[in-house]
Amino acid sequence: MSAREALRLRLQGFERKALALGEMRSAAVAFAIVADPEPAFLLTRRPMHAPRHPNQFALPGGRAESGESAADTARRELSEELGIDLPKTEVLGVLDDYATRSGFVITPVVLWCGAGTEPEPDPGEVAAVYRVPFSALAEEDLAVEEPGPEQTRPILSLALVGTRVFAPTAALILQFREIALFGRTLRVAHYDQPRFAWQ
Repeated sequence: MSAREALRLRLQGFERKALALGEMRSAAVAFAIVADPEPAFLLTRRPMHAPRHPNQFALPGGRAESGESAADTARRELSEELGIDLPKTEVLGVLDDYATRSGFVITPVVLWCGAGTEPEPDPGEVAAVYRVPFSALAEEDLAVEEPGPEQTRPILSLALVGTRVFAPTAALILQFREIALFGRTLRVAHYDQPRFAWQ
């Protein structure tokens, strides 16, 4: 079985949890999966001059436009940020919604880019692009939890790309790891974000 098909089947078997928007705004991010030399997803770092979340690690994504589905938003943002255009047929699945402190409900969409994909980042939105191999997600000491500002919800970070990546991106990646690598269901909505991620 191909890596693409194995991932698609695991995502199909996952029962995602959607959140009501209420007063929040809809957004989507892309888990863009490349396949060489081994399966990996694309992680970006935002520029220092970005008006929102400067210098933070993120998955390609942004707020939804009127009438867009989460998959449409993720595909559009992937094209705008990294120059990768994918048809709807490359949508493999969708993970749980995650509500951020900055007022967004993020829907993570898993997209298959395949082999030979070369990102062409927009310097206005992306300072750096990292290929994070699935093998890096299997590390036992990947996840770190620490008390949140209100002591009721832990803050999550992951040891990736030589540094620490924090929630919300870390929470989405951790859920993706459990499904993509191990076929296990893990909920991550309870993880909080550090203040720098939303203030």
